[in-house]
Amino acid sequence: MNLPSALTDRYVELLHLDRSSLRIDVDAGPFSVHLGGRGVFFLIVTVAILAIAGAAVLASGKQELRQKWLTWVLILPVVGIPIWLGKGTTAALAIVLAVIASAEYARMIVLPRPERLILLGCAVAYPLLAWLRPSYLALVPLVVLLCALPSIFEGDLTDGVRRTAFTGFGTVWIAWSLAHLVILWENAFLVCFAAAATDVAAWCGGKGFKRFAWGARPLSPLSPNKTVGGLVGAVLGAVIVLTLLGTISVGLVIAVAFGGVLGDLLESMFKRQAGVKDAGDWLPGFGGLLDRIDSLLLVLPLAAVLA
Repeated sequence: MNLPSALTDRYVELLHLDRSSLRIDVDAGPFSVHLGGRGVFFLIVTVAILAIAGAAVLASGKQELRQKWLTWVLILPVVGIPIWLGKGTTAALAIVLAVIASAEYARMIVLPRPERLILLGCAVAYPLLAWLRPSYLALVPLVVLLCALPSIFEGDLTDGVRRTAFTGFGTVWIAWSLAHLVILWENAFLVCFAAAATDVAAWCGGKGFKRFAWGARPLSPLSPNKTVGGLVGAVLGAVIVLTLLGTISVGLVIAVAFGGVLGDLLESMFKRQAGVKDAGDWLPGFGGLLDRIDSLLLVLPLAAVLA
């Protein structure tokens, strides 16, 4: 048998596996559960990967990795359940994430109260529009221009341009990006899960390829730990997890792998500007919410466009 041909055949079979036929049926009187469809497959894969990762983390003996794993265990149902329930609950999830992340961003950049209110207003409005009136999101560029109004009315010649730029960028980077959880709704958990798995693959690639000169080369002076090896690991991880989920495409690999790495570097730039290590400190092992979702903020809109 031709080995490359056989491997190709197995790959095609895996890619076209029916992932919607799995069911979970639990008969317990009034508390019976009957679930089916692609979401069941995602749930099983997620739990399986968490279990495997948990065993590896336990074997490593590293407290930092245990904290990160425990935080993931807590985050997954918080994200997965609202998406599973429907578009309205997904919009509510996007609002909560956008409000918290916007507050962290405004505190990190040290924005005045008017700009903070604009960020929070967009954090609520954009996910709602994505749910109820998606066409209105075309007004987002106008909102960015209107972010100059507080500085204009105050006549702030000293800091007005900076305030306007950071506020306008923040409305797009956080609120508009997270609104794509609603736009992508049926595939939102898939994209979030793939982004999370690819983030881990990037970390593994950075550690594994650092022995090679090319692998240890930093992608940017902003973050020496983000290396070419990490990017290679991200691409390989994206290909593997998207193949497993049966949704691989060139556009989605680009969105998940490159979007995730660039999203991380983007937040690093802001943290360097602000002189802080993390955007917050309430998520054990991760810092703030913005530190946890920075990759997703580029992955979501890129996935909506490219995939």
